[in-house]
Amino acid sequence: MGVDSLITGFYAWGSDIGTILQDWEYMGVFEYVLPFVLLFAVIFGILHKSQIIGDHRGVNMVIALAVAGLAITSLEFRSFFRVIFPSAGVGLAILLVGMIMVGLFIKWDDDKEKWARYVFYGIGMFVAVVIALSALSSYEVFFASTWWWQQYMNSIIVFAVIVGLILLVVLSVKKKG
Repeated sequence: MGVDSLITGFYAWGSDIGTILQDWEYMGVFEYVLPFVLLFAVIFGILHKSQIIGDHRGVNMVIALAVAGLAITSLEFRSFFRVIFPSAGVGLAILLVGMIMVGLFIKWDDDKEKWARYVFYGIGMFVAVVIALSALSSYEVFFASTWWWQQYMNSIIVFAVIVGLILLVVLSVKKKG
């Protein structure tokens, strides 16, 4: 009954969830509020867990508020969030579908099937790097949109994949005796 009355209430006001999300977008919830909250939580969590300044929650909160507040004033920061999170959602969806498909044939918690976890960790890292590079090259920030990066990006990615595969092989070989 509660959900029914909530849905009926939205229609009684002439609104649906799409309209509400559009209103939130116009109010800046997605461009200012959510990036601010996310950055505040991450910075506060890092300061609290690392205890760089000790166990002073108030000081940690003030620092996190100041950094998050200053960051959302930057157009580059807001643009980066606008680009990276849709791409990250697509990357996570691809990983999830792959894990579901592989999960049909193997047991994830079986010690003999550890290779699957490592494969998906590697794929996840590769997807994360591609998403980060894509987000950085979508607008002018750092060195991402320079001619040098555009010319050598493919070579750098291939080199990173080769180094990753070599590290995977070297670290997976067990010493005998």
